[in-house]
Amino acid sequence: MKKISISAVSYTNTLPFLQGIRNSAVMDSIELSMDYPSECARRVIEGEVDMGIIPVAALLKLSEYHIISDYCIGSDGTVNSVFIYSQKPAEDITSLRLDPQSRTSNGLAQILLKHYWKREIRVVNDGPADAFVLIGDRTFGQDDLAPFVYDMGYYWKELTGLPFAYAVWVSNKELPQDFVAEFNRALADGVSHPEDVINQVEKVKGFDYVTYLTKYLDYELTDEKREAIDRYHEYYKML
Repeated sequence: MKKISISAVSYTNTLPFLQGIRNSAVMDSIELSMDYPSECARRVIEGEVDMGIIPVAALLKLSEYHIISDYCIGSDGTVNSVFIYSQKPAEDITSLRLDPQSRTSNGLAQILLKHYWKREIRVVNDGPADAFVLIGDRTFGQDDLAPFVYDMGYYWKELTGLPFAYAVWVSNKELPQDFVAEFNRALADGVSHPEDVINQVEKVKGFDYVTYLTKYLDYELTDEKREAIDRYHEYYKML
């Protein structure tokens, strides 16, 4: 039987999932590769792989998709790894530089600036800007990277009252149900003890991995997070 190809992310927030997958018999039926979020999305969209953990903005690019697990990269408020860094207070931002690694966070920043802070801003991919988006491990211990730092998980909750799902496990075709069930069990095992992955990461001064993995990240794909994905897509289409 042909192995199922999977694109995953090597960020710290995904390591509990990878821990569960690698300790499961599901490894015998998959080919696993590591990419950054927007590349995971591209590979799933273009059919280079069968499935991946992809930013939720990328779901709008898929003609067919199946969310295949009960788990996601999510938070209920503050996430501590998805930020707008700014030289000005958010109320004064006029330009925003995007992060090439994540469509979802770029969209979320624009949504928050438009609907929470009521700003009409100019988006740039390169060059100077009042503010910029940065996500993932590159933000760890970077509280002083700019005078103003805005945690997008926190402000999404302020705007909508909802938690958020940044990335979900998605296939671009129907997959065997026995595989999906086994894969879901592997994820459940991995996120049941997320702190076990801390010895795999390089320590960053001033960053608390235990709190990040056990308090800020919320891995269950609840009904509220599914509602948040729909709400996000509504806002995203208006950008």
